[in-house]
Amino acid sequence: MKTRARAVVIGGGVVGVSTLYHLAKKGWSDVVLVERKELTSGSTWHAAGLLPLFNMSYSVGQIHKYSVKFYRELQEETGMNVGFTQCSNIRLARTKDRWDEYMYYAGIAETIGVPVNILTPEEVRDIWPLCETDGLLGAIQHPDDGYIQPADLTQALAKGARDLGATIYRNTAVTAIAQAVDGGWIVTTDKGEIACEHVVSCTGNFARRTGAMVGLDVPVIPVEHQYIVTEPHPAIVARRKEGLPEMGVLRESDSSWYMREENGGLLLGPYEVGAPCCYVDGPSDDSEYELFQEDLERLMPYVETAIARVPAFGEVGIKKIYNGAIAYTPDGSPIIGPAPGLKNFWLNEGHSFGVTAAGGAGWQLAEWIVGGEPSIDMMGVDPRRFGPYATEGYLREKNEEAYANVFTPHYPDEERSAARPLKTTPCYGRMAALGAVFGSVYGWERPNWFAPEGYAVPEGELGVGADVLLDHNHAPALPDGRVVEKWSFRRSNYFEHVGREVRNVHENVGLLDMSAFAKMEVSGPGARAWLDGILANRIPKKQGRVALCHLLTKNGGVRSEFTVYEWKPGRFYLVSAGAYEAHDHDVLLKLLPADGSVTLRPITQQYGVLVLAGPKSRDVLRKVTRTSLSNADFPWLSGRPVSIGTASAHALRVNFVGELGWELHHPIEMQNAIFDALIEAGAEFGIRPFGIRAMTAMAIEKSYRLIPRELSIEYTAWESGLDRFVHPDKGDFIGREALLRQRETGPGWAYVTLEVQGVTNADARGSEAIHKDGVLVGRATHGGFGWRTGKSLALAMVRPDHAEIGTQLTIRILGTPHAARVIAESPFDPENAALRADG
Repeated sequence: MKTRARAVVIGGGVVGVSTLYHLAKKGWSDVVLVERKELTSGSTWHAAGLLPLFNMSYSVGQIHKYSVKFYRELQEETGMNVGFTQCSNIRLARTKDRWDEYMYYAGIAETIGVPVNILTPEEVRDIWPLCETDGLLGAIQHPDDGYIQPADLTQALAKGARDLGATIYRNTAVTAIAQAVDGGWIVTTDKGEIACEHVVSCTGNFARRTGAMVGLDVPVIPVEHQYIVTEPHPAIVARRKEGLPEMGVLRESDSSWYMREENGGLLLGPYEVGAPCCYVDGPSDDSEYELFQEDLERLMPYVETAIARVPAFGEVGIKKIYNGAIAYTPDGSPIIGPAPGLKNFWLNEGHSFGVTAAGGAGWQLAEWIVGGEPSIDMMGVDPRRFGPYATEGYLREKNEEAYANVFTPHYPDEERSAARPLKTTPCYGRMAALGAVFGSVYGWERPNWFAPEGYAVPEGELGVGADVLLDHNHAPALPDGRVVEKWSFRRSNYFEHVGREVRNVHENVGLLDMSAFAKMEVSGPGARAWLDGILANRIPKKQGRVALCHLLTKNGGVRSEFTVYEWKPGRFYLVSAGAYEAHDHDVLLKLLPADGSVTLRPITQQYGVLVLAGPKSRDVLRKVTRTSLSNADFPWLSGRPVSIGTASAHALRVNFVGELGWELHHPIEMQNAIFDALIEAGAEFGIRPFGIRAMTAMAIEKSYRLIPRELSIEYTAWESGLDRFVHPDKGDFIGREALLRQRETGPGWAYVTLEVQGVTNADARGSEAIHKDGVLVGRATHGGFGWRTGKSLALAMVRPDHAEIGTQLTIRILGTPHAARVIAESPFDPENAALRADG
């Protein structure tokens, strides 16, 4: 057995073997995989082998696209049959919401290069003659889709990896993993130790046990998944004898199941409510090719709908019911990337669609490990999108919820309810009493919008208007029984209420809870020089000034965005997006100098943030503080400590809405004192709370950028229009050389703001395809209605030759093309007069 390797991959399922193959393909021949039993003996062996290209995630969509293409190439490369049946995939739509989802997805698919066909019910019947088409609105088809034999695929990957010099040890159990003094790793097995630079955990159902070996609480717990295989059906056997093509993978999304042919019969896989978590503490040491007892009663509602849609399914006997474990995460997407807090320890876990994702996940992880960066934006699957709050109890609730929602419409405004509320700020109760409708980010509850007292969605609007299993289109009822939010791909019931919040902020003054912001303090004798050496903007030289600074990748892409404020001499306060707290902290932690001259301290839990914004915000604040708020004493982009009534805070004159205002960063225990003081002082000025959706609508009107939408590792800082925040002449920083090179070669993308014409009830959301004369030239990154400008707006990345102001383009929203014109950045208050207002 080898005693040294460049990297050790743990786990011999399809995900692990793909990771090994792609590392070897990148030129790392000195790589080793260890598998406790035989290859595929975990979840891989009982997987149905489907290859669904459909995914609403930009990251996962590209991963799946790569896999389907790669598996064909692998067969040619290795000479081994991977059992790939390209029979297409058809997704049926029975409701208007489902059709909206498909039309929205079609835009995502086009922007990442995945072909999608739109089918009528008659065309569905032509392709799937055993399918009843009553009640169908239509369907979408992936012609490149199908299914594969997981065991054959894994063995082909193993052969390909071995041919490239990689080594595989089967029946070799990892018993310990420890970091060596030199920063490398020692992987101890029952057959000896292997010293290595990198460890990649691809252990599926064992993910939490593997993580525990190195002190990680990996946010993965499997859920039981069942599927039924029938005896052969005469009609299908006859089709095969006649040489007719296989009918393809059929998905009735509104009834939460998939179906395909299997050896002359049918295979049905439901995603049922009530499927339990399993292997919470990991499988037993001797677990191999393991299944659970089937639960037919749990499947019956789905079986009945399958028989109604495909009567042939009810005409044959059941051959076998498989009930096996599939790894899940709280949001249903895998975790692919660096483990937080550990150098060169990588995770490729939580794959609920592991066969589909294995190729792409291995590809991107190998890019990341060998080259230092992935080549596509992986924020949607980054392990650091979860934090310490994602413990066992949380995972059990959220993972079962994620499983049950595989086929529910993925509304862009949906907020799932399991394991909530979890993290609440002190003013949570006060906001709730004022009508807050909450969303969740990184475990924190924060108001999305505010419903009027006694407001409820009319009962007739609840449900999707069809007799389907998945008709849930609204948030759970409040304790008093009222439902206040309906989800949609279009303008929903909260649209006008958000507009009212925007108007009040614009005309009077609003109060927003942004305590979920990630917050860190950077200190030490080397703090200023270190920040200046990694961030693209200049660090303010004067204490009390505020700067927006970006951490770039070595290729010039944008990794993170920070508000930087020196709040005490030599001590810098950094604020970033709440959703990426673990990510941003880990990235900075791994960049710290080894000499101990810089200390990084996470302080999110210690400080709350209340945003006071609007033309009367100065009037309100003056009533509760003696600090001078004039431009001369307190200019825009500055901050200072202030007293607010009896409480204290650091007031930063910045905000994300483009109005006069302050962010009040305060000790969390003082939040209610500050909240009450502001509400009381603001009563005469029309103060009202506002939520994230109003903030977002106003930010779009200012063309403000967000990670990972307009700011991404896939776009350089120049392409994202960050020129005023990037200063190559200040000295070296991460990504500087790449930006200088791009100045010579020219950008590949340009960030633009679009005014969209002819919108009635559906604005751009992001990911819509943008065309010029029928040719794809870009993709929307965000969008919405601008209440202050009265315009439907979209933010987008387009090819540079289509970025000139006045250029006429076309954007397709939910399948409908709309004229769109490139307009100047910041359609609301481009001169920032409101932000700079004196008084």
